[in-house]
Amino acid sequence: MWAPAPGAFQASNLARFSLANGFVPRDRNPLRYDRALAEKSVFGKLIVQGGVTSGILNALVVEDLPGPGTVFLEVAWKFVKAVGVDEEITGRVEVKEVRPDKPICKIETSVRNGQGELCLTGTATVFTVPLQGA
Repeated sequence: MWAPAPGAFQASNLARFSLANGFVPRDRNPLRYDRALAEKSVFGKLIVQGGVTSGILNALVVEDLPGPGTVFLEVAWKFVKAVGVDEEITGRVEVKEVRPDKPICKIETSVRNGQGELCLTGTATVFTVPLQGA
């Protein structure tokens, strides 16, 4: 089984994301906030934090596959291409293994940009908590 999810992260949300994660005022990386400097860098654009890139996988796992009540136990992710601000990305998860004794599964994960280029790849182990009344 697999499920995809599209999304994009606007520049106006960068500061809110940092604040919500306790990074402000520490995370003032010019690659995220200074367009002129970022455009002169190897990336050529403003880029988002890795947590933003992987965030689409969090949403996909808890909403679609395996679904509500799921939490991450372990992740092994490689960030292979930077994601730009306002860049469309698509996350994908695929269940590869399910434990017969517990609601734990191993999944393959990936995030691609609008051009189909791989931005994040890896695996995760997740646990799905049975929810009463859900």
